[in-house]
Amino acid sequence: MDVVKKLDLAAVYQRYEGDLRGYPPYHPQMMVALLLYGYCVGVPSSRKIEKKTHEDIAFRVIAGGAQPDHSSISEFRRVHLNALAELFVQVLRLCQAAGMVKLGHVSLDGTKVKANASKHKAMSYERMQKDEQRLREKVADLLKAAAAADAEEDKAHGKNKRGDELPEDLRRAKDRLARIDELKAALEAEARAQHEAEEAAKTDDSDPPPPGATPLPTHKVPRTKDGTPGPKSQRNFTDPESRIMKSGDGFVQGYNCQAAVDAEHQIIVAQAVTNQPPDVEHLIPMVEKVVENCAAIPDKWSADAGYFSEQNLVEIVKWKIDPYIATGRRQHDEQPPTVRGRPPANLTIKQRMARKLATKRGAAVYARRKVIPEPVFGQIKEARGFRRFLLRGLVKVRAEWSLVALTHNLLKLHAVAG
Repeated sequence: MDVVKKLDLAAVYQRYEGDLRGYPPYHPQMMVALLLYGYCVGVPSSRKIEKKTHEDIAFRVIAGGAQPDHSSISEFRRVHLNALAELFVQVLRLCQAAGMVKLGHVSLDGTKVKANASKHKAMSYERMQKDEQRLREKVADLLKAAAAADAEEDKAHGKNKRGDELPEDLRRAKDRLARIDELKAALEAEARAQHEAEEAAKTDDSDPPPPGATPLPTHKVPRTKDGTPGPKSQRNFTDPESRIMKSGDGFVQGYNCQAAVDAEHQIIVAQAVTNQPPDVEHLIPMVEKVVENCAAIPDKWSADAGYFSEQNLVEIVKWKIDPYIATGRRQHDEQPPTVRGRPPANLTIKQRMARKLATKRGAAVYARRKVIPEPVFGQIKEARGFRRFLLRGLVKVRAEWSLVALTHNLLKLHAVAG
């Protein structure tokens, strides 16, 4: 609560200005503190927070004896989700003021977090086409059967008898057909838009965007040459913006969550969520976010082989950052190459980076990556139990990940202050 009092909640208070009808709302500051504390201790569910305000001393103290029901907590989060997400930078600035962010070494990593959806509810474009045709035939057959049944009932009981309720089988089939049509149209529109954008980029000879304008990558729909979705392109019925991604737990229906972490106290200095499974396209946008959030440029930057590309190295050195990015993965028993003397002048960008990481100094810097971002994901997933998003859709998931990141920083700030 002491930290929340230092935050600028003007965006939250703004909604309560003017004439409010109904019961007086719970104090916004208390509700913000309640939600943030819930995320800190691994209790993000509104129903569980409500229960804690009855049973847990810490929650009761924060709530000041009030006991908002889960509907009020859930609605407060829904209404103020964007304002809550924007508190990330404010908390980061508090960490900076406490001397916890040095930017001597920033390390980037990503983790796949499950969406609030089952991977078994995903359907490929090929199957959508097959099921669409099958369901249309089924609906037609059911309508014929319903018409025949109506005719029989009219003949037996007269036309005034009510019997026009939609049969359950027909309702289910029509609902599923409508949902398939909706997802199929969305998939086709996304594939067409990406195809048109790529074709336009081929003929675009304008200057590249300035630093800081790199957008976060979005999922690329597998397409045929004419821009229609490929047979394996998929959409999920529950959360259409989530994607099937490979993770340490196998394949999950989820999102790719990124965190750039400062080495001094494991403070997250930038965070993002996309539905693009590969990491390579996230590097430069995350560099730009760190510079924007901290108003300073890191000295060193490390990342694993998933972020390597020669273009990424060319771009990151423009920021005067010293990069340590692996060029490939080694087997556990594989020994690093031995480096002696000056590097040859004809080395490629990739070969220069590989040689740099093979030196004693380069290997020592890169080895730090294992104790900078990786423990952060362990603390979030294992200690706090955050393994699945509560919310659905990319916009809401990004805001929720921002809450997870800022509460991670809050816990670090609390530990140092304590």
